[in-house]
Amino acid sequence: MKILAFDTSTEFLSLALWCDGEVSARDQLAGQTHSSLILPQLREMLDAARLELTDFDGIAFGAGPGSFTGLRIGCGVAQGLAFGAGLPVLGVSTLLALAAAGDQDKVIACLDARMGEVYHAAYVRQRGGWATVHAPGLYAPQAVPSVEGEGWHGCGSGWGAYGDVLAGAYAGRVATIDAAAFPHARTLAALAAPLFAQGLGKPAHEAAPVYIRNKVAFTMRERATA
Repeated sequence: MKILAFDTSTEFLSLALWCDGEVSARDQLAGQTHSSLILPQLREMLDAARLELTDFDGIAFGAGPGSFTGLRIGCGVAQGLAFGAGLPVLGVSTLLALAAAGDQDKVIACLDARMGEVYHAAYVRQRGGWATVHAPGLYAPQAVPSVEGEGWHGCGSGWGAYGDVLAGAYAGRVATIDAAAFPHARTLAALAAPLFAQGLGKPAHEAAPVYIRNKVAFTMRERATA
């Protein structure tokens, strides 16, 4: 099975070609240049692998939560490529991809959502997959949901932006933190592979980003008040 995967939900651009478990990947800090980089870089990777889109079985993309603009770019590219090549698509949770990237079994994934909030989810690795302890949600750092037990791993830019507050909220629960972690396309592909194998890919027109917040910035009045 061959899967083309990419994530544009954060300031990083992550691309991967997943071929029966072997991965060719490319990650870079893109800032706000995802739209100008993603297609040329995917073309370069396909050329290097001597593959065409029609050689793939599906396209996986980071569905969110994350940057509004980034999610729209990722979803739009997935739809366009899938329509053109007649491929199914799968949107994968960016927080699940963040949690699954390492070898930890209990993970609290947090991405900086700006505006004093974090995108948050908690997962536990089980035989055959991941169990969701807390589904993706939007929280003030001091109001994140509690977890049971010790030995949790915290990861993602939310821990970098609000590390002290989150560490306080999870005092005695979190053993390790990787604030530099971000969703990798190779992990998206690995998570999507068994779903594609089960025929669970969706038509291109059903690709959709996951928006948790319906507001992207403070108004001028709100900024002045803050």
